[in-house]
Amino acid sequence: MKQLFNNRQRLVAAAGVLIFGLCTNKVYSQLITHVTKTHSKDGVLPLDPRVRTGKLANGFTYYIRHNEDPKNRVVFYLANKVGSILERNEQQGLAHFLEHMNFNGTKHFPKSDLVNYLQKTGVRFGADLNAYTSFDETVYQLPLPSDDPGILAQGIQIMRDWAQEATLDPEEINKERGVVLEEKRLGKGAQDRMQRQYWPVMLNHSRYATRMPIGTDSVLTRFKPETIRSFYRDWYRPDLQALIIVGDIDVNEMEKSILKKFSDLKNPKNEKSRTQYTIPLSGKNQFLTVTDQEMTSTVLQIIIKHPGHALKTAGDFRQSIIRELFNFMMNERITELQRQANPPFISGGAGIGELLGGIDQFSVFVNANPGQLEKGLKAIWRETDRIKKLGFTPTELARAKQNYLNKMEAGVKESKKVNSDSYVNEYLQYFLKGTASPGIQFEYTLLKKSLPGINLSDLNNLARGQIKTNDRDIFIMAPDKDKAILPDEKTVLTWMSQVEQEKQSQYQNIVNQKPLLITKPKSGRIISVSTDSLLNITTVQFANHVKVILKPTNFKDNQILFSGSTPGGSSLYRDSDYESASNAAGIISSFGAGNYNPIQLNNYLSGKQIGVHMQMSERATGVSGSSVPAELENALELLYAYYTQPRKDKDLFAGLIAKSKASLENRANSSVNVFQDTIYAVLGNHNIRRSGPSISKIDQISLDRAFDIYKERFGNASGSTFTFVGNFDVKTIQPLLLKYIGSLPALDSVMPARDLDINIPEGNYEKKVFKGTEDKATVLLVWSGKFKYSQSNLYTMDALKEVLTIRLLERLREEESGVYTPSASVNVSKLPQERFSLIVNFGCAPSNVDKLIVSTLDEVAKLIRSGPEPVNVNKWRAEALRSQETEVKTNEWWLGYISDKVQNEEHLEDPRIYTGLINTVKPTDIKNLAVKYLNGENFIKLILLPESSKLQ
Repeated sequence: MKQLFNNRQRLVAAAGVLIFGLCTNKVYSQLITHVTKTHSKDGVLPLDPRVRTGKLANGFTYYIRHNEDPKNRVVFYLANKVGSILERNEQQGLAHFLEHMNFNGTKHFPKSDLVNYLQKTGVRFGADLNAYTSFDETVYQLPLPSDDPGILAQGIQIMRDWAQEATLDPEEINKERGVVLEEKRLGKGAQDRMQRQYWPVMLNHSRYATRMPIGTDSVLTRFKPETIRSFYRDWYRPDLQALIIVGDIDVNEMEKSILKKFSDLKNPKNEKSRTQYTIPLSGKNQFLTVTDQEMTSTVLQIIIKHPGHALKTAGDFRQSIIRELFNFMMNERITELQRQANPPFISGGAGIGELLGGIDQFSVFVNANPGQLEKGLKAIWRETDRIKKLGFTPTELARAKQNYLNKMEAGVKESKKVNSDSYVNEYLQYFLKGTASPGIQFEYTLLKKSLPGINLSDLNNLARGQIKTNDRDIFIMAPDKDKAILPDEKTVLTWMSQVEQEKQSQYQNIVNQKPLLITKPKSGRIISVSTDSLLNITTVQFANHVKVILKPTNFKDNQILFSGSTPGGSSLYRDSDYESASNAAGIISSFGAGNYNPIQLNNYLSGKQIGVHMQMSERATGVSGSSVPAELENALELLYAYYTQPRKDKDLFAGLIAKSKASLENRANSSVNVFQDTIYAVLGNHNIRRSGPSISKIDQISLDRAFDIYKERFGNASGSTFTFVGNFDVKTIQPLLLKYIGSLPALDSVMPARDLDINIPEGNYEKKVFKGTEDKATVLLVWSGKFKYSQSNLYTMDALKEVLTIRLLERLREEESGVYTPSASVNVSKLPQERFSLIVNFGCAPSNVDKLIVSTLDEVAKLIRSGPEPVNVNKWRAEALRSQETEVKTNEWWLGYISDKVQNEEHLEDPRIYTGLINTVKPTDIKNLAVKYLNGENFIKLILLPESSKLQ
């Protein structure tokens, strides 16, 4: 393979760079054939030659790939093999803090200039522009438009600044302390408190146990600027960095820019060794019980640790396939346990995966029914032990192989339209961990070669090796109130031993040989076909009063999305039937359809690339789904089965109700749940249809009534509209639609949804909820009321929301250091009433609640008094226009757009008109909207505070 690259290496040797990659398709094809035929079992897999890669003389690595999904966009990632694991004791949390500082001042973008500049180009802070820090790496991401050479050049400059040009201004450091502490505060709660107890045990008291990326309060509050500068000098260096660029760019020009910008990066003179820390395996077994007053259920987890499994060679690839097959088959078995009439636990799972620090894990978890931990553990351990002793069956393996192969083939068919983010993530793992990335065509060739030779002995040997009796941790996490009844280690081991001593019988995988449908549909009749040539949309009207809207696209080669809705929904039923009605779609469809119960249906769908989901909202009944083109008829057959041949199962219903009750028994322990239920109640004007879930509500569900309502709503398709978007031919698809949708039963009458007149209450209201022990508060501010619905007002309201978000970020986060992520969101409805709500939400210290609310209201008052700053309106406009450019080239956008228009009873319009609407929004329009809708006439404050605040 080296000979393939030698000529290019000589051409660029003078630049001090070693470059690999970018073969022609012919060479790539030859390479696949050569490698798959001649490499040894342990031969390292090549990197996909369609990516240009190189390493500069200073050690800086880069990967560049041209990709046009999406068009005129590029994604930059700067990866650093630097994380919290490298911190000294006095630096705990500074790897993550440094990530923040790279957004708060670099050589070419001082202070907040970077965020301001990028917002003007249409990049959203937090959503697009982001970064993360973990134990072993810090990664920065930047998506940009690539059709503007100036922006593209600035993107390279930003990457260069992030690599080694952070200013680390002491003033900015001190301002950012509060932001990072608020980010840390957001993570506090029951899970965090329990994790701090079991984490050191699980990680065998290794260095990872004491290097949580978020750091410690004492360091974050008191560290001196020189301490973080020291970390920066030591570790932000080219030999630990890589730039990954994927998008609609010229690879050669981008490579030139990298050579120009990054060749002068310097490694420190006294370079520290980058130690690769690992978690040692001691061979010991460990047990720990952890309780918390806000824990809502009892969870037991078994973690069996193993040396990490690399994915670099053909042999590794084969082993990874075996692991995937194992995980699929094991969880199929556990899924069957959960679908029993009397499920032994609320939820459970098992599988092999990566842990941390060079360690993999085989883990089993069970979320137990209240007071039934023994039953739950024994059920899932019984299946685990049966797999260890008796292995899997030929039928299971055949189904798992077919599922794996179908997914890979679906990926191959879509390989010409892979989103740039997918490539970036692959190359990121290649750089950070050496995980092979030969490309999907290469992997598919390897798969077809490897899969037939994988047999039951491979799976069963893996099971016996993974389910071992040493290096095993058992953790129990439970509510405080159950502490006295929790088992000790001896008891848990006794339960497991009792299961292991049982005589196991081989798993019986019963396959239903019947067809899915009890009776086949009789094709309907087409009344009319009309075409909108401008939008490339065809509308088919069937004789059963059902309409189908068809939007063929070439956005994805192997995707069809669809949805359907019928007017009415749960609004048609009285309050006493509400729980049965609102849950009918989910409950009845969970019993299977046609000739298949849920277990049989799961087996039937295994390996098929389809999904069909029944749903009922307040105003409509319908379906959503997806399919690859080759399996569209299977998806439509399942849709027809759900509509016309639902099943009714008393035993499954009883199990479902029992499981639902169990999941809610300790719901009130959680401060988050209590606050969420308060939000539902207050904003729903305390209507029973808007309150949170409860056991008493579950008791109101009647199987007979739910089944009758399901048949009423889905048994009358009259007035339904179905939308199909994706890769299909309009003429070819019509016979299928005629068979499965044109034949749906329909009455002549259509029952429109009722206006229940349930709205956010008018006037001013404040509610404080005191729950929880952490020094942590959550604030929700709500403006609401009637709204003049129009496309122009929708965009103006979106602009209002966005300019408010920008100002809240600048003031509450950057200026006052009081929050981490303030947000504003807006909801607008046309039916049944034209109304709006604008919600501001943030978390903070309880002592700062009043001050931050005052600051928020002051920003709203400024909008009312003076309107937004034009620069912020332009930021919104740039973001809206850039988002629209990419969104309208996705099947998801078109399906949502058409479905929304149908449900709002609006005509379809050319989306290009929205560009004009976006461009016409002015600061005065936003000001007028703020005056009209944010004047405080209808304003609600909801605040979650710790219980200790009630005493103050």
